[in-house]
Amino acid sequence: MRTLYNILFTFFFVLTAPYYFLRMWRRGNWVPGFLERFGCYSRNLKQALTNRQVIWLHAVSVGEVNLCTQLIRALEPRMPNLKIVVSTTTTTGMAQLHHHLPKHISKIYYPIDRRKFVARAFDTINPVAIVLFEAEIWPNFLWRARDLRIPLFLANARLSDRSYRGYRRFGFLFRPLFASFTGVCAQNEADAERLRKVGCQPEAVRVVGNLKFDAAKLHGPRRLDVPALVRQLGVPPDAPILVGGSTHPGEEVAMADMARRLRILFPKLFLVLVPRHFERCREVGRQLRERGVKFIFRNEILANARFDEGKTECLLVNTTGELRFFYEHATVVFVGKSLTAVGGQNPIEPGAVGKAMVFGPNMQNFTDIARDFVTQSAAVQAGNPEVLENVIAELLADETRREELGRNALRVVRENLGAMGRTVDMILENLKGRGIYIVPEKVL
Repeated sequence: MRTLYNILFTFFFVLTAPYYFLRMWRRGNWVPGFLERFGCYSRNLKQALTNRQVIWLHAVSVGEVNLCTQLIRALEPRMPNLKIVVSTTTTTGMAQLHHHLPKHISKIYYPIDRRKFVARAFDTINPVAIVLFEAEIWPNFLWRARDLRIPLFLANARLSDRSYRGYRRFGFLFRPLFASFTGVCAQNEADAERLRKVGCQPEAVRVVGNLKFDAAKLHGPRRLDVPALVRQLGVPPDAPILVGGSTHPGEEVAMADMARRLRILFPKLFLVLVPRHFERCREVGRQLRERGVKFIFRNEILANARFDEGKTECLLVNTTGELRFFYEHATVVFVGKSLTAVGGQNPIEPGAVGKAMVFGPNMQNFTDIARDFVTQSAAVQAGNPEVLENVIAELLADETRREELGRNALRVVRENLGAMGRTVDMILENLKGRGIYIVPEKVL
């Protein structure tokens, strides 16, 4: 089985490598750490890991990176002697790691799942435990960990319908891999049952809740003064602000067209668009210009610069890490990847700041969460663009309804807190007796 997988992987890797390397080149900033993808790590990293017990955490991209940083902050006080290494797959994920984590946490790129690259990475890092987020399953990586008897944990585990069908269809390959996990922290009972069916040991699976609720910052420092920023653009203090968060292709144009029509009823309406991938902003800007939208890029706003009132009707955010601050000052929030794309983005983030939110029909990646928000009158789901526009218009006109949705959303978030602590408890319970110093919780 391993031989066949490696033959097929090598074939498809060679076949698809030009496409993926072209994507990396287009995104930019691909040179730093490039060799790490082949298991080649710096001398500084090797020296930092010498004679240290290492726990290796892997977060695929930006969404998982946010969860990973929160888990690290919860784990560090309990395991102070461990060296933490965090890997990610994307350049945007790496940027977030460097932004949110201190220097003593080592940040690397995850090795491509070729046997030689994976073996080289394990020889360098030599972890005593590995924590993967959600359902990142690469056979060579898991085979290597299992052969070395390294405890494997799956945090915030969930299986989409597509992934579940795929793992069941190729059960001859994946069942032994899922069975190798020491601990699996499922988001809910439905995911737990799916994980058992694809091969996880029943005793290894525990329902702990969704880490994304804990990762949503109910309180935190405000690094961006959004009211002052929009005042610079000449936006009146009483102007309603419509925020399109984590938008995907097609949604920015749809929101811009929608905002133009809505200004007939709400002349002061100001639109903020925050694409999920900021490198798309150049293309989005071209689309907005073609429609005659008066917009400005976020990074073009200089300190103390002033713009004429009414000259700017849209802010296109081409920076990272600021979405939460725009959510805090939104009148209505549209959650992206739910209208023209499939999957949906995280509705917990606007919920955690108590904002009225709407999303389209495609929330497959957050099915249970979206359902909870909708059934508890904490969000509105629209089946198509026309309904979405009508809902936004109704909310812009009804402050009482907006406040009700915001209060209910905040309540849903608060009622679902605690998954982080339960995840930490599972990991520590399974690491006891392995020569790792663990600080009792009562000592902290």
